[in-house]
Amino acid sequence: MNNIKVNSSPDATWQKMCQAAKKVQGFHEISDHMEAGGVVAAVLSESGKIYTGVCVDTACTLGVCAERNALFNMITNGETKILRVLAVMSDGKNGVPCGACREFMVQMMEKDYQNVEVMMDYESNKGELTPEWWL
Repeated sequence: MNNIKVNSSPDATWQKMCQAAKKVQGFHEISDHMEAGGVVAAVLSESGKIYTGVCVDTACTLGVCAERNALFNMITNGETKILRVLAVMSDGKNGVPCGACREFMVQMMEKDYQNVEVMMDYESNKGELTPEWWL
């Protein structure tokens, strides 16, 4: 089965990613129809750089998840290879990327997405992603 790797134990790199994500976390209202920062993400690129992003929630479908925001940041900085992804929810615990974020990662690295590591549960190191992808 082709699937994104379930996380390894929280090593020093995962810890740095978690710290980087939490540094940009901070829920705030942008307008009556937009808020940001409740969920945050960190992405480790092939170069070893950690990129972060925050969720942007809107009253319509124009918002974006923190994971894709972090990936957009990575792409903006000229990188396209993802090694690891970590998301931190508003309660401070980590969570799993949604289907749209997973699909984005698969399309971004369609020949190598199976090697992307996703931290599923920082506390217990358990979890799975959708076992099969359309590619």
